[in-house]
Amino acid sequence: MTSEPTTATGAGTRSARDGWFGWLDGSLLTLCVGSLAVVVVGGLVQVSFGTFSMTVVEAWQAVVDPQVLFDRRAWESFLLGSELPEMDRRSLVVWNIRLPRVFVAVLVGANLAVSGAIFQAVTRNELASPFVLGVSSGAGLTILLTLVVFTGLTSVLPLLAALGGTVAFLLVYGIAWNGGTSPVRLVLAGVIVNMVFQSLQRGLFFFADDLGVVQSALAWITGSLTGTGWDQVRLAILPTVVVVCLTVAGARQLNVLLLGSQTARSLGMRVERVRFLLSAVAIVAASTAVAVAGIIAFFGLVVPHLVRLLVGSDYRRLVVGCLFAGPALMVAADVGARLALNPAQIPVGVVTGIIGGPYFLYLMRKRDTLGDI
Repeated sequence: MTSEPTTATGAGTRSARDGWFGWLDGSLLTLCVGSLAVVVVGGLVQVSFGTFSMTVVEAWQAVVDPQVLFDRRAWESFLLGSELPEMDRRSLVVWNIRLPRVFVAVLVGANLAVSGAIFQAVTRNELASPFVLGVSSGAGLTILLTLVVFTGLTSVLPLLAALGGTVAFLLVYGIAWNGGTSPVRLVLAGVIVNMVFQSLQRGLFFFADDLGVVQSALAWITGSLTGTGWDQVRLAILPTVVVVCLTVAGARQLNVLLLGSQTARSLGMRVERVRFLLSAVAIVAASTAVAVAGIIAFFGLVVPHLVRLLVGSDYRRLVVGCLFAGPALMVAADVGARLALNPAQIPVGVVTGIIGGPYFLYLMRKRDTLGDI
């Protein structure tokens, strides 16, 4: 008499367990572990080279210096901007100059990868990304306006970047809308908005009198992690945490959106509301990345596709894979950008553009139909 309830309870427990953790598999775990290894190795390579001479062993020892790792004052300085305590010169160079660049690469890579994955689900368009849909250009334009014209607003740079990205996305959607949208119309509308916003960006150079402002503006346009520090980490870390939490929570909704609007409505989803909220998350993610690193082309397009090839199309796996693969690929790209022509440094946006441009063309040629214009 007691065996049936026990069996039913056990079955219910197994069902709940499968519902919460059934999406975990070996391919995802392998991707996560491999990505962490790439980040660690790439970070160690980054801290080992620079104008301040030290051996590789000395650089690595500085990374694990217990006087920094377990010093509350040091972390308050890094994360809150308080006064930096005294530390060994090598530790000072590694922790205050070199490691922040790695942390910024991790945050930017995660944001761009997640943003691209969301846009591809929301638009049901595998060619979508923050760069292709004009969001990066819109955010970049507002950032350049702030740097060149409205210099007193730099304290709210992420908010302004999100505003510019939102305006760009709405313009793209408005241009592409004709009783609905299609992949090719969205891409063409994104190209149009990109061209207009990039022209406006270049026009702003005529209003910049300071050479330093011009150099900073060029860095934003090309996408570069050179010179990033704890200021950029502090700027990006809170929006990134919010984006990660909301994206992981919305993974099931992203899966439903891929089924189409009619199917999603029949399942009880308020499609337009969910699409709007998830698009807002993607815009915040892309704008945060642009605010600290500039316009890094095609990264948000390529990473979700690579992750999808490895772990499948289930967004519960895809989102987690992007959160690990995005930082790994960004750190690796930045290492290549820094060491390819050492001592000269290539902007990381150039590296991602060289790789992502041909991949974008490959995706367009691979598809049998893109939809009517």
